This record gives sequence, C-alpha cells and structure tokens, in this order.
Amino acid sequence: MRITNTRIASGVALLVMSSVLVSGCSDAKNTASAGSETNFVAGDGSIEVVAVEKRVPAPDFTLRTLGGSDFTLSKQLGKVVVMNVWASWCAPCRAEAPELQEVWAKSNQKKVQFVGLDTRDSDTAAQNFVDRYGITYPQAIDTQAQVQLLFRETLPAQAIPSTLIVDAQGNVAARILGATTQAALRSVIDDVQKSTS
Repeated sequence: MRITNTRIASGVALLVMSSVLVSGCSDAKNTASAGSETNFVAGDGSIEVVAVEKRVPAPDFTLRTLGGSDFTLSKQLGKVVVMNVWASWCAPCRAEAPELQEVWAKSNQKKVQFVGLDTRDSDTAAQNFVDRYGITYPQAIDTQAQVQLLFRETLPAQAIPSTLIVDAQGNVAARILGATTQAALRSVIDDVQKSTS
C-alpha cells in the first residue's frame, strides 16, 4: 500500500511527532539551525540495538524519491536497510552526510540498502543538499514525517537526524538518535548483519 493511501489514526499523533522532530535537530552546542529561528535539542548519538527475539516487523511504506521512482521497504527483504531521517536545514544532518555517503559507497550493496527520508523540505532544497554532498543512495520524500510516525511504536525517530535500521528479515533492529559517524554506523550494520546470519 502506498504511504499516501495509509491512514494515520490520529491527527494528534502527527502533531505530537512533528513537535518532537522539530525539537530534535541541533548541533552539540544547542544553537539555531540554518534557516530557522528556533533552538533545537540535540539528539545525543545514542545507539539502541534490539535483541533478535524482541524485534518486530517494520511497517511497510512506499515513498516517491527525488529521482522520481518509488522506494518500497518490503521490496528490500534480504538486505539490511539503513533509513536516515534528515533535512537540508539541519546542521547535524549536513555534518553527517559525508559519513553516511562514505559508508554507503563502501557497503556490499547486495546486502545493504540505504535510503534517506527527507522531512519538512522543498524538493529544490533537498536536491541541492544531495548534490552538494554527492549522495548517491535514494532519497525518499517524507515531507509530513508520515513514515516516522509509522515507527512510533517500535523505535521512533525522535530527533533529526536519526537513523533507523531494519534487518534482512524486515524487522526493526536498531536506531541512532542524532548525527552518526562512519565507525558507529558500520558497527551497528555489522551487528545487525551478524545477528541474523
């Protein structure tokens, strides 16, 4: 089912999640992000990996990408899926973008799939961000944070940026809140791969 046809049970839930996400983007000094007059609370870079026996199926979704194709989570079964929530106006997102691209470029793309989840952005701003940082993995447009809402009962993306990881069996496996590094992300991907191999 396409995400555009998915019903979100409560408008209040969307409002709550949006306010949580707005509070999530910051650098370590809690300064205003570019293009915004609001100070944001930083994600702390904390990593949570779910034990295999406690993992639950990830909610499926389909989103349009900047490239004009569709990205469907359920079509990625057999791969670890790394979903990075970002926005062009978010300073920590800009800081981590080269790190994510480097990990993606060095990944075995038969076993790992990255996708960006661009939130609260214009297509033009998003494309400029992708071009600036040379990002080559798909970028899905999730302007209203609907996909993030789908994960609210498992590992919600409570900051921008956040990274959610789904294992090869399609289960929610890990989350990084805040900006990540190559070393941290590779370690989490390795852990998730080993846990289901």
